[in-house]
Amino acid sequence: MSDDLLEGSTGYRDAPPRMGFFTDTSVCIGCKACEVACKEWNAIPDDGLSLLGMSYDNTGMLGADTWRHVAFIEQDKPLGRQNNAVAAMPAGPTATHHDADVVAAGLGERHGAGLGTDTGGTRPSAQPLDVLGAPVSPDGRKELRWLMASDVCKHCTHAACLDVCPTGSLMRTEFGTVIVQEDICNGCGYCVPACPYGVIDQRKDDGRVWKCTLCYDRLGAGQEPACAKACPTDSIQYGPLDELRERAAQRVGNLHDAGVSEARLYGADPGDGVGGAGAFFLLLDEPEVYGFPPDPVVTTRDLPRMWKHTALAAAGVAVAAVAAFVGSRR
Repeated sequence: MSDDLLEGSTGYRDAPPRMGFFTDTSVCIGCKACEVACKEWNAIPDDGLSLLGMSYDNTGMLGADTWRHVAFIEQDKPLGRQNNAVAAMPAGPTATHHDADVVAAGLGERHGAGLGTDTGGTRPSAQPLDVLGAPVSPDGRKELRWLMASDVCKHCTHAACLDVCPTGSLMRTEFGTVIVQEDICNGCGYCVPACPYGVIDQRKDDGRVWKCTLCYDRLGAGQEPACAKACPTDSIQYGPLDELRERAAQRVGNLHDAGVSEARLYGADPGDGVGGAGAFFLLLDEPEVYGFPPDPVVTTRDLPRMWKHTALAAAGVAVAAVAAFVGSRR
């Protein structure tokens, strides 16, 4: 199994604090600035313009040539009390980019406004309702909301990809992140099915695997990753993982107080199946809605037990063979 990361430790001597991402999807506006910044900084090849028929999502999923993917999830749901999320904004100097317009846009109010929703949190008295009481636009369409989320490698605490890599191409850095050393990757592909999130992918031209490095070269120079630098709403936040977890818990509490009961954290719990993620998320719906496994587990968790059983079975076969040979000699 991969080395367990102790709280605040990465296994390196005199290492900096473990660093990571907190992605607050409630303020993501789907601008895809993170996707562009990631491609530009890391010189990632163009993966082609694909019209997938999935809203404005033209990349579809993470892959060898898409290390950041902004999901667009269109839901046939009223906005309801999510207007109150504006009241959950942090106050003081920490509210640099989280102004009311940004928070409202992240929860779909700007989209809802085009469908007859008043952005002030009240509906026009003449606005019709459907049989369930949900508001509809004058032409009879129901309100929609967008759930937008910038997905990325989770940089797991217990990373199965590290367990199965035969060359050491996959390694953990002093910042607690997991990177691929492409110069020693032999293209075996063992890490692809080992990832519980389906993040790692092989390029078709040479078979080597590629994924987010959390901009390892920038971290060493004291800079934040390109995606976080480019995010205009601070939806992607970078910093020491312990601080991010505290900030995320406070954000969820503020949203709950404002009536956004759907808000929850995904990947922030060190007790989950992968020991907690180095890149975790605030979601506004079930993980499955965003394409995340609800209960991820490190896929190599049973390897020690399997090897033990294999060794016992092999020993039993050897004993039986010796006994048969001795019996035949007699």
